[in-house]
Amino acid sequence: MVVLLRFLKSLAVSRFRPKLDPFGEAVVRMRVWPNDLDLNMHVNSGRYLSFMDIGRVELIARMRLLRIALGKGWRPINGGTMITFRRSLLLWERFTVRTRILCWDEKWFYFEHIIERGNGDLAAIASARALLRGSEGNVPPASLIELAGSGVVASPPMPAHIARWHEAESAR
Repeated sequence: MVVLLRFLKSLAVSRFRPKLDPFGEAVVRMRVWPNDLDLNMHVNSGRYLSFMDIGRVELIARMRLLRIALGKGWRPINGGTMITFRRSLLLWERFTVRTRILCWDEKWFYFEHIIERGNGDLAAIASARALLRGSEGNVPPASLIELAGSGVVASPPMPAHIARWHEAESAR
């Protein structure tokens, strides 16, 4: 329930924050609540994925594309995440989720998520791939970038770690 409330708060607040271009960074600040914890009394590893979902929605909303995408019947789908945990997030601790688009190909957007503790220490870093799917299938990422008002924009070069991930997934 708390994740849903965080999600709704992010949607509401994003309307009043400055518009981002496709290469901007969305920053969401949150606090660790008791239902975020696992038996080790730190944030459950699965909860990080929910925090990243909120970061991606914040980014797309601040690009002013969420309403357009949903209006077209496009729905976001996460296709995978690689995450490295560095430090625990503890009860009542404030933290920040930083989200940006690294690059895209003909099917996927590749995102970077950095989760920082209140003191600036890195708690986790992740790469995620996601797409939009409509009634006619997957929406090419370039179509969404064009809707951002940036015109036709080429993807930045794919970072080496994303290229290796892409190759590994293609081999399956």
